Amino acid sequence: MKGSDGSACFETRLLRPARSIGDTPWAFVVLPKEVSASLPRRGRTTVEGRINGHGFTATLEPDGQLSHWLRLDADLLKAAGAQPGDMATFEIRPAAQEPEPELPIDLQSALAESPEARTAWDETTTIARLDWIHWITSAKQSRTRAKRTAEACDKLASGQRRVCCFDPSGFYSKAFSAPKAAE
Repeated sequence: MKGSDGSACFETRLLRPARSIGDTPWAFVVLPKEVSASLPRRGRTTVEGRINGHGFTATLEPDGQLSHWLRLDADLLKAAGAQPGDMATFEIRPAAQEPEPELPIDLQSALAESPEARTAWDETTTIARLDWIHWITSAKQSRTRAKRTAEACDKLASGQRRVCCFDPSGFYSKAFSAPKAAE
């Protein structure tokens, strides 16, 4: 359901991941397709919203099915008075401005070693930087990630501002997916 301010409202069950890293509980939701379709992009995108009336800002991840999923950490769950398995009410809208993405250490080091690449990096848009980072961090093997980091610096240094041939939604490459829910 669309709100008057461009927000989307929906109710859904909070899912428990089948595999959890560490002892800290967390949950996730997969956005309804119509809500995801109202967002400005199929790749990572930042939203401002409310869960059970509690405000949050978060970056949605692509689920590889032309939708998005949202990780809810323990602090957000507690603030919203919710836990995995509960139904929750959401209201989300695209963030007014995409925040600057956190630069992974390996990419930060590589850019420091290539002034031309760093200059090009600084001259790209926030969305382009987000896509570069997403392309690098989506590598499943450390060898592939190192190769992509080096390629990114080479491409940036040669004047390429956007990742070429990268599907940030994961739909065509099946590179991304939401976590599997526990049964």
